Parts: sequence; C-alpha cells; structure tokens
Amino acid sequence: MVSERSAVQAGAEVLVASNRGPVSYSLGEDGTLTAKRGGGGLVSGLSAIGPETDAVWVCAALGEGDREAVRRTGGALEPEDTGGQRVRMLDIPAEVHAAAYNGIANSVLWFVHHMLYQTPLEPVFDAGFRAQWAAYEAYNAAFAEALADGAAPGAAVLVQDYHLALVPGMLRERRPDLRIAHFSHTPWAPAEYFAMLPDDIQRQLALGILGADRANFLTRRWADNFLACAETGLGGQCERVRPEDGELGIVALVPERTARTTAIGVHGLGADAAFLRERAHLPDVEERMAALRTEIGGPERKIIVRVDRTELSKNIVRGLLAYRQLLADHPEWRERVVHLAFAYPSRQDLAVYRDYTAEVGRVAEAINADYGTASWRPVILHVKDDFARSLAAYRLADVALVNPIRDGMNLVAKEIPVVSDAGCALVLSREAGAHEELGADALTVNPYDVVGTAEALHEALSMDDAERAARTERLAAAATALPPARWFLDQLEALRGESAGEAGPPSA
Repeated sequence: MVSERSAVQAGAEVLVASNRGPVSYSLGEDGTLTAKRGGGGLVSGLSAIGPETDAVWVCAALGEGDREAVRRTGGALEPEDTGGQRVRMLDIPAEVHAAAYNGIANSVLWFVHHMLYQTPLEPVFDAGFRAQWAAYEAYNAAFAEALADGAAPGAAVLVQDYHLALVPGMLRERRPDLRIAHFSHTPWAPAEYFAMLPDDIQRQLALGILGADRANFLTRRWADNFLACAETGLGGQCERVRPEDGELGIVALVPERTARTTAIGVHGLGADAAFLRERAHLPDVEERMAALRTEIGGPERKIIVRVDRTELSKNIVRGLLAYRQLLADHPEWRERVVHLAFAYPSRQDLAVYRDYTAEVGRVAEAINADYGTASWRPVILHVKDDFARSLAAYRLADVALVNPIRDGMNLVAKEIPVVSDAGCALVLSREAGAHEELGADALTVNPYDVVGTAEALHEALSMDDAERAARTERLAAAATALPPARWFLDQLEALRGESAGEAGPPSA
C-alpha cells in the first residue's frame, strides 16, 4: 500500500545507497500498487543495527511500478511496504537509468571486471559509449545529491557496487564531513585488463572510489587488483600507505583533490546459516524434494547440482560440457548420475544474455539426446526461478558444481554445504572469490578446462561418505564465518572507527 507522503527528512545517521532497493512495486491495471520485499546481506545488516539507529536506504526506481510509488510518496516509501526500514527511492529519468545501467554498468563495467570481452571485436569506445557514460555520471550525481541532502553531520554512508562507483568522489565534494565507504560486490579487474578503458574513464573510476574513507572488497585478491588499477589509472599520482597500527591504504596525489587516505578493507560475505537451515526444512521444500526425486528416478543415483542465473560469467555451458565429458570418459556413471542444472534467466533485455540462455538449453538437450535412455534423463534443466526448489536441490546434492569464469564471491558455493543433508563434495573454480575461504576443502578447477572439470566431477562422485561429510562440515564452518548481519556491521564499525580528516603528504 502506498499513499501520498512527503520526501524523507534529512538527518539520517547511517545511509546505504544501491541501485536496487529492498522493495519493488508492481502496478495493477486498476492502479493498485503491490510491494514485494527482497532479502540479502544489506537487508539483514540494516535490520541488525536496530531501530534506534536513524538509518535510510537510498535506491533507484527500476520499473513503472516503482516510479508510480515515487510519484505518490515523494520518494519516502511507506514503512509497511519496506518492513519498517526508511527507504528513499529516486525517480531518475528512465532513459538515463537505462543508459547508465544497461549501457555502462552491465555492458562495460561488469564485462571489464569479469573479463568477458571478445577482444578482437569488443569493446568499442565510440561516441555512443560517451553518451552512455554521460548518463552514468548523471545517475551517480543523482545519488550523490540525495545522500548529501539526507545525511546528518558526520553520518556514515555505505555505497554499494559498480553501479555507483563515482558516488564517493561526488559525495565527498558535496559533504566533506561524511564518513563514506564503498563496497565492490564483484571482482575487480587486473590492471592490464582495466587498462582497456579509456584513460580518462580509468582516472574517473579510481578517483570515484578514492573519494571514500574506506574501499571494501570481498577478497584480498580483488582489493590488490583495485590498488594496481588505481596506480595505473592515476598515472602514478598516488601512494600506498600503511600506518604502523592500521590497514593498508592509498592516497591520491592529484591537483584537483586534497590528499586523504582511503583505507582498503576486505569483508568476505558469508551464508546466513540460521535462515537457510530453517527455510530449507519448511513444507514447500519437502514437496520440491519429493518432486525432484521422482524426476531423478531413483535413490541410488548420484546428484550433481548447480544453481545459477544465466549470467555469462557463471560458465554454465562449460559446466554442461564437462558433465558431457564425464559421461564420455567414465561410462560407468551412465544411468548412475543426474545433473540438476538450475539456470534462471538473467538480463534478458540484453541480446547476448538471451543468446547465452538459449545455448544453455541447446547443450542440455544435446546431452540428453546423445546419452539419455527411456529410464534416465542425464540433465534435468529448470529455468524458472524457485527458491524452495533450489534449497531442495541443495539438500539432495552429492556434488555441487560452481565453476564461474570470475565471481566476486559466489554464495551458492557457501550455501550448499550449510544445508546439505548427507554431505556434498564441492567442485569449485579457482576464479570464484569463495575459493579464498573454501579452497582447502573443495576440488579446485580451472573454469576453462572442460577435461579437468570432468575429472574433478569424477573424483567428487567417487569420494567416500566419511570424507565427503568431513569436508562438508569444514566447508560449512568457513562459509558461515561472517554472516550477512555481521558482514554489514563490521563495515559500519570500521567506517565509524576511521579517523576523520585529511592526509598529510606521504613520507618520501
């Protein structure tokens, strides 16, 4: 329900900024607005700080339902729609959001950080790119203005992800009193790949992030990549610093900005064990488990599970090819294993994603055509998003296949061991951020090596029950070391603990 209300009052002590907010709206034919709440680490984190903290979430209107909600409320959403959280939704012009979100964030920055370009043909940074970049600047400026207007003196502002990479620098210019953090939920590209971007864009992105007091990453590897990119993008006009009792930081030494230190933090988001274990044993999950067992065709069959969006970086096609290679190289597994592949369509407004989703279906069908029998379907592919069914698959899995080309973290790798009923062997790409924490008890694969991944699947299927159970226990412990609420609070506490003020020139 949405009614007319004025815009959110200024003076929040904690502000979170992200492209997508904790609630979205659908607009009925009769004009009725229906709110749907989301979940995730930010929702858990804001809930964990308690109602006594004056906090507000700033996000963008993503569809017509959201835009209508903003028109009716002035942007300050009804608490009954948001679960009690204060949310300010920004109605950025649809054409600006589309160019910033699809044109730059998802088609340039995502591709750079995940190293997805087919470089003989792309990228091409032409006049069209420059027009989209101008929209990206305008989109980030709208967030910076809203945050500057809504923050109390000295407030803590936590800016999220590659969509808003310019916000910290823009906000610093408007409100130098604020404590600002930026968190990158993706990998960060190596310097030589990041250098494909035009030189001025590299510089803008580096200075955008370095407007923050803290630049936070999921792993040390991604943090180190950012430092190298900042040094390259600023042409050496920066210096790494490490106080005797503090974290590694970096100071931008550019004429257009007062020198200040940006601390580099690493916060590896973990799985929410309590929520997952409770949710995974509700009746709807039990129903999905029974249905999946019927599809699989017998309790004696081993089950390889993957759950992904059809995102290019998730590497679903090579995963299917590795499963095909397993059946070719190890015929003893034919009729004795089933691959549950849940591939939920993502970003279908982009042609390359539609083509990739179609290829996933084609390869799965080809495997079934070549190897299937009257009583055995080698690949069971589901493309309709169903969280209860995903949890059912987690519980049934003997093997989890997580083989991304690159991934900031990959929570599926952490969630499956937490809810597995009988223990699950994890086949994990070395390019997933989760590998930094889980690699010791996973079977590590090169995501491009189909033959190597097939052999890892064979090893995982052949693992004895005791070893699989022991590995699963250790994986679950590592996966839940920093649950979402603690992950958020650690960042907030670190930000508030940063000493305010400008940096002096680094020592020679």
